[in-house]
Amino acid sequence: MSAGIPLADASTFRTRALATRLVLAALATAAVAAAVGVVLASRFSNSQTLVLLPSNANVVIVLDLSASISSDSFSRIGATLRVLSRSGERVGLVIFSDQAYEALPSGTPAADLAPLVRYFTLARQSEPGLYPLNPWGSAFTGGTNIAAGMETAIDIAVAQRPRAAVMLVSDLDDDPNNLPALTAVGAVAQHDGVPIRIVGLSPTAANVAYFRSVFGRNAPIVEAPTPAQAARQEQTPFPWTLVALALAAATALALREGWAPRLGWRRSQ
Repeated sequence: MSAGIPLADASTFRTRALATRLVLAALATAAVAAAVGVVLASRFSNSQTLVLLPSNANVVIVLDLSASISSDSFSRIGATLRVLSRSGERVGLVIFSDQAYEALPSGTPAADLAPLVRYFTLARQSEPGLYPLNPWGSAFTGGTNIAAGMETAIDIAVAQRPRAAVMLVSDLDDDPNNLPALTAVGAVAQHDGVPIRIVGLSPTAANVAYFRSVFGRNAPIVEAPTPAQAARQEQTPFPWTLVALALAAATALALREGWAPRLGWRRSQ
């Protein structure tokens, strides 16, 4: 004996049942996509604000403290260090002007960058544009030799392979006499497969184009955040509670549709 309720217009119900199945399949696909998106966002929610970095990589930061850095660039350096210090990554720090040195060894917790932020942050009671004295201003800051900083960082990254990347934070305004050396450093980075990421401090379009030619199209160049942008990131945490509730609701709907009794019908005789 056939199961189901005998109906004269059973054929119309079959069409509606097929449409319902298609809608439920689309909703299930969307729920799976949302879950995948949550997983990816949890892995990269911090570092993507500046530029996408390899997951769980030691990032060697190359910081430009040459005399060409303006007061506006100082504020962006502070914002960049502030964001990176909260990334949860492992970092190294190379500082350069016309010379370069390793200020923090590779593998240092990014939180150790936080004490440097104060040197690039305007005090509330200070004169406009007057930043605190920093350890590099009197004896270290001078000309610009980006090649020196990048060469030092790339050597460190090569020793840490395969999980190492280099992030240059600079206005990209290099001394013209040093450009051949920088081109050679870019060739070494591409040959050795060292990922390069560049955070520009208000760079000119010409300098951006030159650095793209030196380090290749796979080296993204983004603008450094302003202090306001960095603050907004800190004030907007990832909505884990909302995501958890949405996934719970989607799971409950899926269970209900999967195990609930189904209405059956057949054409009447």
